[in-house]
Amino acid sequence: MFLRVFYIYLLSLLILACDTSPEQVIDVAQPKADYLLVNAKVYSLDWPEPDIQGKPSAQAPFENGVWSPDADALAIADGKIIGRGKQADLASLLSSKTVLMDLQGATVIPGFIDSHTHIIELGKNLHIADLHGVKNPAEAIARLESFAKDIPEGQWIIGRGWDEGAWADAYPSKELLDKAFPKHPVHLMSLHSFAIWVNSQALTIANINKDTQPPVGGEIVRSDSGEPTGILLNRATTLFADILPKADQVAYETFIIDAMQRMAQDGFVAVHEAGVDQLMMDALISLNEKNLLPLRMYAMLSARDKPLAADWTKRGPYKDQSGFLDVVSVKAYYDGALGSRGARLLEDYSDMEGHRGVSGGEYGFDEEVVADLIAAGFQIGIHAIGDAGNRETLAYFAKHIAKQADVNDRRHRIEHAQIVHPDDFHLFKDLSIIASMEPPHAVEDKTWAEDRLGPDRILGAYAWRTFRENGVPLAFNSDLPGSDHNVFYGLFAAISRQDKDLQPSGGWYPEQVMTIEEALRGYTIWSAYAGFRENDTGTLAVGKWADLTVIDIDPFALARVAPEKILDGNILMTWVNGQPVYRNQKLQ
Repeated sequence: MFLRVFYIYLLSLLILACDTSPEQVIDVAQPKADYLLVNAKVYSLDWPEPDIQGKPSAQAPFENGVWSPDADALAIADGKIIGRGKQADLASLLSSKTVLMDLQGATVIPGFIDSHTHIIELGKNLHIADLHGVKNPAEAIARLESFAKDIPEGQWIIGRGWDEGAWADAYPSKELLDKAFPKHPVHLMSLHSFAIWVNSQALTIANINKDTQPPVGGEIVRSDSGEPTGILLNRATTLFADILPKADQVAYETFIIDAMQRMAQDGFVAVHEAGVDQLMMDALISLNEKNLLPLRMYAMLSARDKPLAADWTKRGPYKDQSGFLDVVSVKAYYDGALGSRGARLLEDYSDMEGHRGVSGGEYGFDEEVVADLIAAGFQIGIHAIGDAGNRETLAYFAKHIAKQADVNDRRHRIEHAQIVHPDDFHLFKDLSIIASMEPPHAVEDKTWAEDRLGPDRILGAYAWRTFRENGVPLAFNSDLPGSDHNVFYGLFAAISRQDKDLQPSGGWYPEQVMTIEEALRGYTIWSAYAGFRENDTGTLAVGKWADLTVIDIDPFALARVAPEKILDGNILMTWVNGQPVYRNQKLQ
């Protein structure tokens, strides 16, 4: 609720609630609040870190196993937090122009940061067929038929979201799509982008036939007769890169704005976009110059876009003064995905003898391009999934850190860090590597991951606690749109190792669970650290940006008594740079 009140009247009420000794003097030179948020449960996270087992600091607002808010009011001016504490203690920050906002007992936490996204795909997905959650090909086709009923003959039907991991033992064929859509080319990207399902028209347009050879690191799935079945895996998906209809910069700007508005609605104040190509970079620069970015963007340049990489190697990193567009990081791919058996393993896949996945140059990783970007001062985030992929990526970092003394100050990252050999966890700490991970991946992959890895290797998979015990910095994220980016789902997965159906009972390898404080830090201050912005955001400290999220549950309280109810949380408000960018109608 917004209320404008006269300064003298309000101030008199507040001072009456305080110690009214004559020694208290209002400093008229002190900045006055644009907003005062009151009647809130504020968890600032502005206290020392928990230990490696998750035990809260002695300075945390935690006593006898129970958490308490460390403030009930926040004062905001010029985009920053200028006061935090009891409402009555912030009297000197008010003026007749201050807007009072009664949060009606809602919880206020540092604004969520999703530190590994593909929001350009999220934006595109708002304009294509959504196949997330389909359980089988028949269900996918039913959704497509509804989506495509008004698409003219001959135009592409494009969708995304079917699960390449869950379907890996029985991939569908082009014939199913041919029968349903005989007059359209069809291109369906999988959940994690490591597979596509297409029909015969699409194969013909792309000139893919019995004689077509896949790129290194890719596979064209074939029938017994050698004909393409309509499934392309890993790097073979790039055969359609120049075939699909192209979006221009104007369309990209629309995709970005649409996706960011959705992220604001979902409580996020910033995103790290993992793999920005030239077209997206141009769109981001244009939007930032027009002050149209609603959220903060940490753009990780795509190392696969070699002209872009060469250009920025010459330019060097760029840190935006406003904090709305930083270009100091690069995304590269070292191996494939576990679901599609592209992740590089040290030993054979347990469910595919003689197969170990693909990595390095076989998967399009250009060592020289990345090395040049390291030398130019960029942080590097390398996608590595398998235990061999992670070991080889660590060796690559070690080689370049040895060449350049300051390289280990760049906070290099391994994106996903999904399966790690027991001997290699300490190397992340030794090399100052951040493990950038997705709690939802563990609970989504649990139905087939152990089949791929066996009972021993699975112990080093999705191993958040093991990383913490080895002193490795973590950052939590969604890898959207490959996983549901709902932050309540992410928090619940992190503290329970259970899916949305609360399975399995007791959690999947529960020794790896996070505490609620760790989970929240993973999506706030730890992700801020991964983006070199921990001094600006990630906690609700005086002097930091007023980037915050208001929610209708208290996750600290629920984690102790009813953790499953965290899944029912709702975003009430999202604030960026001291301004509300989203407000739920529930907060009146």
